[in-house]
Amino acid sequence: MQLFFRQFGETGKQPIVILHGLFGISDNWVSYARRIAMEGFEVFVVDQRNHGQSPQSDKFNYLALTDDLFDFIDDHEIEDPIIIGHSMGGKVAMRFALENPHLVKKLVVVDITLKAYGPQEHHIKIINAMKSVDFNIVNSRSEVETRLEAHIPEMRIRQFVMKNLHRKGKDEFEWRIYLNGIENNLDQMFDAIDTITKFEKPTLFIKGGASDYILLEDFGQIRYNFSNAEIITIEGASHWVHVEAMERFYQLTMGFVTGEPSWYKL
Repeated sequence: MQLFFRQFGETGKQPIVILHGLFGISDNWVSYARRIAMEGFEVFVVDQRNHGQSPQSDKFNYLALTDDLFDFIDDHEIEDPIIIGHSMGGKVAMRFALENPHLVKKLVVVDITLKAYGPQEHHIKIINAMKSVDFNIVNSRSEVETRLEAHIPEMRIRQFVMKNLHRKGKDEFEWRIYLNGIENNLDQMFDAIDTITKFEKPTLFIKGGASDYILLEDFGQIRYNFSNAEIITIEGASHWVHVEAMERFYQLTMGFVTGEPSWYKL
């Protein structure tokens, strides 16, 4: 599968590959990617399958997503990348690093861990909200957001969802995401990574202090599979830690990818 991607920075510099989460899109990471590219990195931000401008498929699971990442790195001849993944993207990144440790230099996993997660009602709520919009009767972005508000009162989450809205014509809109493919395979997005394999290269886990995706009880499993891992909490941030604590997130990841001494104290 040929994934859509955005590229920033100078060709030949240390590559960084960024993977968004469920319902995300490469556009969510453009500001961060541009900023970190200015520090001497070549940054690739992909749309994962069924998201953004990448192809749609009824096959949607971590095996397929991990294979997509392998093909992307191989097709673009990306050598020794640093991989950054948030949520679903973090799980793809973990699987890829555990299966292909020789292909990864460093790993950053944002607010996700290896365990299985139970059904997440807020994901179902987002799908229902997006499917409730009748594009035959809306004529503006504000009308779409008004209809979403009935299902998603949280402005931050609505704005996140609205990133998927695409204008087809003057007064024509569509969701640039394959909702049926995601909905029909949603349970598989909460599967565990169950392996005794270890990734021994530098790894950074960033946890949102107000998020329950990574708990203290998960630290042991993280450090077993990622024996050279640091786990840093950004207090007060939710699951969307890279958005809510943008500057702290940038400081931590920048220090980590550059190997600056005492980066974790920044």
